[in-house]
Amino acid sequence: MNTIKCLIVDDEPIARQIIEGYAKQYPLLEVVASCEDAMEARIQLQKQPIDLIFLDINMPVIDGIGFLKTLKKAPQVIFTTAYKEYAVDAFELSASDYLLKPFSFERFLMAVDKVAEKLAPATTPTPVVETIPVDDFMFIKSDNKIFKVAFDDILYLEAFGNYTKVFLSDKQLMPTATLTSLEEVLPKNRFIRVHRSFIINKNHISHIEGNRVFIRNQEVPISANFREGFLRVCGL
Repeated sequence: MNTIKCLIVDDEPIARQIIEGYAKQYPLLEVVASCEDAMEARIQLQKQPIDLIFLDINMPVIDGIGFLKTLKKAPQVIFTTAYKEYAVDAFELSASDYLLKPFSFERFLMAVDKVAEKLAPATTPTPVVETIPVDDFMFIKSDNKIFKVAFDDILYLEAFGNYTKVFLSDKQLMPTATLTSLEEVLPKNRFIRVHRSFIINKNHISHIEGNRVFIRNQEVPISANFREGFLRVCGL
């Protein structure tokens, strides 16, 4: 895939620096300009093609929501803001994602991965059951470290408030990410949601007993809302 040319628009210098630092760690991202306000961003959009805008909302002169409404052909947009109350407005404008400050590098990766998928060139369709990701791993930030975790090593995941417990074959991680946000990056041909609070790796199922599924020696509940779909995926 070609480089994703991105524009950072935020009136806070520290916020711009954080995004620039994150972007340097994502090989496909190229920051072409970093702007203090929407008017400066409009100039950059007129000068060169932009694929993605990291856009703050609360800015002087014109806010991020208003700025996006003025664009006839808007690039992909990831909102970066401290105000969660604008999320509905953002998604009504077809924003790719909505990152609440302060956001982690892991959450940044998830958002950019969505954009990269949307911008990927179309290929000749082939008959497949499900889309399998090119990479067989993900990065998880836990305890101030970033772990490269192979999908095969993940046994199951459990929601824990704004965190998620990720149970691996040899350890447990607890990133600052919701179960739903992690579900978006897990390969759907391998991971199944069996409960509002649990996602399992079907490759590690030892047996199913009533409304419980056993992952090695660990027991995970199957809720009524997810039972039918789970059994169907398992061919039962």
